[in-house]
Amino acid sequence: MKKLCYVATIPAVVHAFMRGHVRAAGENWRVSIITHPEDADLLSGLNAQFIPLAIQRKVSPWRDAQVLIQLVILFRQEKFDLVHSIMPKAGLLSMLAGWMAGVPARMHTFTGQVWANKRGWKRAALKSFDKLIVAFATHILVDSPSQRDFLVSEGVLQAGKGIVIGQGSICGVSAQQFRPDAQVSAAVRAELGISSEQTLILFLGRLNRDKGMLDLAAAFADIASCHANVVLLLVGAEEDVPFARVQEICGIYSEHLRRVSFTPTPERYMAAADIFCLPSYREGFGQVIIEAAACSVPTVATRIYGITDAVDEGKTGLLFPAGDVGALTQNLMMLIEDRTLAKKMGEAARLRALALFARGKITRELIELYEKVLV
Repeated sequence: MKKLCYVATIPAVVHAFMRGHVRAAGENWRVSIITHPEDADLLSGLNAQFIPLAIQRKVSPWRDAQVLIQLVILFRQEKFDLVHSIMPKAGLLSMLAGWMAGVPARMHTFTGQVWANKRGWKRAALKSFDKLIVAFATHILVDSPSQRDFLVSEGVLQAGKGIVIGQGSICGVSAQQFRPDAQVSAAVRAELGISSEQTLILFLGRLNRDKGMLDLAAAFADIASCHANVVLLLVGAEEDVPFARVQEICGIYSEHLRRVSFTPTPERYMAAADIFCLPSYREGFGQVIIEAAACSVPTVATRIYGITDAVDEGKTGLLFPAGDVGALTQNLMMLIEDRTLAKKMGEAARLRALALFARGKITRELIELYEKVLV
C-alpha cells in the first residue's frame, strides 16, 4: 500500500483545512501526519499515524536545521511515496527534505504569501523561500486562481504551472457544518449579550495588522458613533494587535465590542452574524469568507488577490481597496442601513458557496490528483 504524509507547522491547520482530505486519503493509502505536538488532540478521530515534530513558525536557523535533518531521517525511514505540505515553513523544510531523501512525489499547497505586502530585503528574502519550495516540489497547488496569477506575475511560478483544485479553496465548505441556524444564532447572541435587534459584524481570524485589524477598529469607531445598535465581534488569537489596542481605538464605543479567543466551532459565530468583515492586506483565498457565505452572511472585504475569487463583488458582498478606511466604513454602513440588500447578498452568497466550493467536490478532486501522482 502506498504511503502518504502530510506536513504542517501546527495541528490547528490540519484540523481546520485538511481533516476531510486526511480521512478520504486514509481509505486508500497509509497516511501519516507530521506536525507540532502541542494541541495534538485536535487530530483525534483521524485514521492516520501522528508523528510529533516541533516545527517553529518563526525563522530559527539552528532549530530549522535540526528539523530539516529530522525530516530527512523520517522520510528515509518511512519511505513515503508522497509528501504534501501546507504553510510556508513546513513547505520549505519538507520539500527540501523530501528532495534530499528521494521522496518520489513532493506536493505543496500555497495558501497566500507572507511577502505580498512587504518591501525591500524582507520581501526579497521571503519570496526566495517560496521559489525554493517550487524548485524542490514536484507538484504545486494554489488555493485560488488569482493567487496563481500573482505567483506567475512575480516569477515564482512558470505560466501553466500551479494546480487549482476546483474553483479554489483548500478544503471547500460543508453545507452541514456551515448553514443558517436561528437557534444557534440566538444562543450565541445570548452568551455574548447581543440582542436580536442589534446588527452583528463578525471578524474571524488572527488579530494582526496584516488582517486589517487597525483599519477595522477605526471604521467601527465611526460606525458606532452613528449607529447605537451595532456590535463588532472579534474571534481569534491576539498577535501584533492586542484586543486592548482595538478597545483604545474605539474609545467610548468599546462597549460595543465583543471578543472570543480561538474556537473549534467558527460556524456558531457565523450563524449569529449579520455581516462578515475581512479587511486583510493579503490572503491566499479567504476560506472564512465562503464559510460565512454558506451561513447566508454577506461579506465586506478588501479587493485583493484571493479574496476576489471568494467574493462575487456586488452580488455576494462588497469590496474596497486595502487600507482605505473610508471605503470600508462606507461599505459596512451600506449593509447595516439596507437590510434588504444584506439579506439578498447573503442568500446569493450561500448558493454560490455551495455550488462552487462544496467540500466533497474539493476532496474528490484532490484524491483524484493523488491517484494520478501515485500510479
